[in-house]
Amino acid sequence: MADPSSYRPKPGQIPDSPGVYKFRDEHRRVIYVGKAKNLRQRVANYFQDLANLHPRTRTMVTTAASVEWTVVSTEVEALQLEYSWIKEFDPRFNVKYRDDKSYPYLAVTLNEEFPRVQVMRGAKKKGVRYFGPYGHAWAIRETVDLMLRVFPVRTCSAGVFKNAARTGRPCLLGYIGKCSAPCVGRVTPEEHRELAEDFCDFMAGRTGTYIRRLEKDMMQAAEEMEYERAARLRDDAEALKRAMEKSAVVLADATDADLIAVAEDELEAALQIFHVRGGRVRGQRGWVTDKVEAVDTSGLVEHALQQLYGEERGDAVPKEVLVPALPEDTEAVSQWLAERRGSQVSLRIPQRGDKKDLMATVQRNAQQALGLHKTKRASDLTTRSRALEEIAEALGLDTAPLRIECYDISHLQGDDVVASMVVFEDGLARKSEYRRFQIKGFEGQDDVRSMHEVIGRRFKRYLQEKERTGEWEEQPDTSAEGPAATGPVPGPAPTGPVAGPAPTGPVAAPATVPAEDAEPREDDGRPKRFAYPPQLVVVDGGQPQVAAAKRALDELGIDDIAVCGLAKRLEEVWLPDDDDPVVLPRSSEGLYLLQRVRDEAHRFAITYQRAKRAKRIRTSPLDDVSGLGETRKQALIKHFGSVKKLRQATIDEICEVPGIGRRTAESVAAALASTAPAAPAVNTATGEIIEEDDGGSS
Repeated sequence: MADPSSYRPKPGQIPDSPGVYKFRDEHRRVIYVGKAKNLRQRVANYFQDLANLHPRTRTMVTTAASVEWTVVSTEVEALQLEYSWIKEFDPRFNVKYRDDKSYPYLAVTLNEEFPRVQVMRGAKKKGVRYFGPYGHAWAIRETVDLMLRVFPVRTCSAGVFKNAARTGRPCLLGYIGKCSAPCVGRVTPEEHRELAEDFCDFMAGRTGTYIRRLEKDMMQAAEEMEYERAARLRDDAEALKRAMEKSAVVLADATDADLIAVAEDELEAALQIFHVRGGRVRGQRGWVTDKVEAVDTSGLVEHALQQLYGEERGDAVPKEVLVPALPEDTEAVSQWLAERRGSQVSLRIPQRGDKKDLMATVQRNAQQALGLHKTKRASDLTTRSRALEEIAEALGLDTAPLRIECYDISHLQGDDVVASMVVFEDGLARKSEYRRFQIKGFEGQDDVRSMHEVIGRRFKRYLQEKERTGEWEEQPDTSAEGPAATGPVPGPAPTGPVAGPAPTGPVAAPATVPAEDAEPREDDGRPKRFAYPPQLVVVDGGQPQVAAAKRALDELGIDDIAVCGLAKRLEEVWLPDDDDPVVLPRSSEGLYLLQRVRDEAHRFAITYQRAKRAKRIRTSPLDDVSGLGETRKQALIKHFGSVKKLRQATIDEICEVPGIGRRTAESVAAALASTAPAAPAVNTATGEIIEEDDGGSS
């Protein structure tokens, strides 16, 4: 590990001009490329106290052995040179997007004497007009098959074309009218090229002209009583309309734009691009990248723009590029895009209307792509095994932790404090084992104390189940929230852990296992709650949370379960009684698995907390009326219109509601009389004021 001070440039040695800089390692390999408006200020930032640097930046500067720079005249030149160097040197610490698959394009080879329409993948070639990318090659072939009726452009390979020219006989498409057969001279090279250019114009979005022309010719043929020709023109127009329907209109003003959305977490980012031409989505693609450098959303967008348009010219760069966040140097990037297009390019964030709605769709696609990428990565057995082995090695465990439990605390400014427990077995989520807790030992915000309580309650239950043998009868549960196995529990919601959904089928214990060592089972064959111990407990947090969890286990006399914590800020792993964290490599599969477990616990906890908060906000005084079910509550609200009007009604008026007897009416009146009208409730998640007239809230 190099000391950055050993290669730090002398003060005043670095110019204060725009430029691009390179960090090299001891073997002279370029490991990072960056650009700056002011080289002196930017490069000096890398040589501050290592403790103040982002962990990824710290790793880069300690891996490097030298730094060098090149001065340019403008910021646009710096942007272009940065892209060129990243492409040339492929630095390990630069964000580089990679396609999650090889997307097919519809290509028209205008660089040939007789242009050909075909499916193409890979690097783009000069003189070839591209449309797409498409999700599947069959989608291209279906579109081309429809359009060849109107634009009978050559689709055959060079060998087939030469053979037809030699024999003087066209291929089958030439006989059925889906090729103009330039191979046998039915059309001249100029006429065939005109067909190919019309094909390109239609694919580029200029559709109305051709359809109107076909319909006009059809009407003229019908007037001249050339009904066969009119029918053929009608079918041609319908074919073009069907081809257009394959890409629905998303922007009514025939906009040409690219929409870029980013979904990211601490380690990875997924990018989705929708290519809109003529108001229709003509192509879509997605990229995934590791966040190997300290970069925010605007930086990810800038890298994406460089990779997306670095090799493009002309119309391939659209008039409008819509992004979720503007690059740091928006003016320079916009100017660079304009130079590549040859005219002005609008780079902006959509604020309202159809473009904002479409951007939300692109964002959802990006989120799904990131989730799918993580799922594919997690579902690989070899990868999961390696992850578990890396965790065991890093934490000093005797064996791989086949069952991992992770705990997280969630609250809103100290209210509705809850906790979650998620379970991963063999590196995969076991959602039937998830549990939820309410913090009931105290009120207010104290994550450390909450963690101690949750761990203590969970493993107290484990010890209770472990001590039992023989018949596993259901016992009164004073700590668990939710219904027992036999049915729901009426009354107000109790506190404690809430059992998630039970496993989908019975699992019998092996016959050779003694009864006292067998996993406890209920009559239906399902395991009882909290009966199965983990090999590793992960808590969301740093040293304080880890110490609290360990203290809870020690108080119960449990010493065979490992504990660690994963801190969000720096992704460091903390162990009990250790002053320094365990830092797993950024590319470690073990770190990736721990992060997935932690993120899942956070998601499960915050979902529960939001549900509890929403339920509390919308509580009705009718909930306290004994024996009044949901159906009769709704009947009362429907009859009177609101709780406010119901509160003003007499007992006799309440009795007029079908299904409401006098005793129930008296109970309803008493409950409402004891509840004074409160100020309008506010949904803190949305800011919405919840009125009484909404059907039962107060």
